[in-house]
Amino acid sequence: MTIPKDKLPRKNNLYFPTTDFKKKAWLKNTNIYKEAKKNPIRFWGKAAKELFWSRKWEKTFSHNPPYFHWFSGGKINITENALDRNLKERKNKVALIWEPEPFEEKERIFTYYQLFREVNRFANALKKLGVKKGDRVGIYLPMIPEIIISMLACARIGAIHAVVFSAFSSQALKVRLQDTQAKVLITADGYFRRGKVINLKQNADAALMGEPRHGREGIKETKVEKIIVVKRADNEVAWQENRDYWWNDLVKNEKNWCKPVEMESEDIQFILYTSGSTGKPKGIVHVCGGYTVQAYLTTKWIFDLKEDDIFWSTADIGWITGHTYSCYGPLLNGATFLIFEGSPDWPTPDRWCQIIEKYGVTIFYTAPTAIRMFAKQLGKIEKKFKFDTLRIIASVGEPIDESAWQWYFQEVGKEKCPLLDTWWQTETGGILITSLPGIGPFKAVFAGLPFPALKVDILDDTKRSLSAGRQGNLVILPPFAPGMLRGIYKNQEKYVETYWSQYGNKIYFTSDGAFKDKKGLIRIVGRVDDVIKVAGHRISTGELENAISRDKKVSECAVVGIPDEIKGEVPLTFVVLATGLKAGEEMKKEIIEDVRREIGPIALPKKVYFVKDLPKTRSAKIMRRILKRLWTKEELGDLSTLANPESVEDIKKIIQT
Repeated sequence: MTIPKDKLPRKNNLYFPTTDFKKKAWLKNTNIYKEAKKNPIRFWGKAAKELFWSRKWEKTFSHNPPYFHWFSGGKINITENALDRNLKERKNKVALIWEPEPFEEKERIFTYYQLFREVNRFANALKKLGVKKGDRVGIYLPMIPEIIISMLACARIGAIHAVVFSAFSSQALKVRLQDTQAKVLITADGYFRRGKVINLKQNADAALMGEPRHGREGIKETKVEKIIVVKRADNEVAWQENRDYWWNDLVKNEKNWCKPVEMESEDIQFILYTSGSTGKPKGIVHVCGGYTVQAYLTTKWIFDLKEDDIFWSTADIGWITGHTYSCYGPLLNGATFLIFEGSPDWPTPDRWCQIIEKYGVTIFYTAPTAIRMFAKQLGKIEKKFKFDTLRIIASVGEPIDESAWQWYFQEVGKEKCPLLDTWWQTETGGILITSLPGIGPFKAVFAGLPFPALKVDILDDTKRSLSAGRQGNLVILPPFAPGMLRGIYKNQEKYVETYWSQYGNKIYFTSDGAFKDKKGLIRIVGRVDDVIKVAGHRISTGELENAISRDKKVSECAVVGIPDEIKGEVPLTFVVLATGLKAGEEMKKEIIEDVRREIGPIALPKKVYFVKDLPKTRSAKIMRRILKRLWTKEELGDLSTLANPESVEDIKKIIQT
């Protein structure tokens, strides 16, 4: 294993990999960018040939704007590449390490063969429950091994999985189950979080049935026919015969082999929901062939994965980082990876340090929110944590600030590890902008260069390409990465409107602002639409406003994102109450509880302000930009378009007091 010994060479404000690291890296020469640029389609075709296809594709790339296809005519199953392909040489190699939250509980470790068996057994159990190719299966599980097994079992039989973050509320789960029309839901009795047991089954039950009214039971509001329950916390749960099944009861007599279903390259692999600029979350569609190829290659090259690496991505499986780099990517490369049930700073702030040391983690991938939290809690890392197994550290989820970058580089990487700041989205399926560890350079707060074969640009509103140092809109140009989204589930109009209308149907608009330096390194500066990133998780202002407005006591409301030292951004809420109602602490608690119930604790407002009116244009559009600047005390800009400019002074006084 390549353990860094020397500090990274520095030139001005740029860092580069050491000579020793470069020698053993998969990529060590900038020529890869030139080669890929010559023929991006051939580049991805070559990568695809490293995987197993049951039928080779007929056409590598086709484009009918705004739609595109990769590896058309090819047939593939991601689990054959993630599991079967590894059995010959890695049968007894550790695939998955699971670290539970409670210290006293023993970890669970799965070799590739053990994981293969568990996936096949559960796949057979799903088939017996009537799940078949094309069916949607909801997965509402915490970070336990069964969430990995569930995803792989669905993929094995061609079912489409839709994972919902376990901290989301029953209402958020219900919306996603209704949209997918899932027939089966996989959940758990409960799980551990910061020393408490969360009753997940209770949330799942509430999502399936409407609230009881007038003494009668709620009415079924989804298409879910069966619930599979993992016994994790051994807490007491409600049970409905002929609908609810214990996981262990289903798999105990199943066979260890299930034939993988041949999937067309453009068949749907999974649906993953992300917040948009309206209240309803968008079901992002990823397909089998392109996603498999991109997940495989980006994991291999960006994290320089080697046979003896131990890879820990702290991302929850409920987000795209969890899908690609806490599950599929490492398995496609035959790697050993780790998942953790709890919060990495509980019960002690150095729990994450202990985990790195305990297992000899070599690659550590986490979010700026976590990095800022670690820095605040620990400051200078104790000498007992040497981190001498680490060789790559990386960041994901939001732009990382300078102080967090420097602390991470110095205290965790010991100035010896390449620090990869990675940019991508739920929609892109995998990392698209970063510095490759064997090439560099690594520059604080800059993501780096586009991945080989990817074409990006930074444009102004007139479609003009901007020069170095000028901020504009980040866009992606054809032929696009093969793992990028193919649509929004059951809403192609929204797909076109959101991603392909700003600059025409041949240019993908990322909704992120960016600029590049003279060397072409790209810095992401944040969202340009009505989406905020709370601890790296995308939450739309529309979704939050919808949750609050459901309360009949609320006349109207507006939500904006404001900077937060730990989470990056947090919601700030302005509420106009219905006529005759008075504001107070109880009303604030009620609104916060509305958000907790409808979306989940991750979206709770930092502040709730009760105001008489919201600043609006003459066309009744709420000026959220002004609300945000009132909080941050920036220049408000032109207020001449407001229909009610007096509201600005009123809100300013409320914020100040």
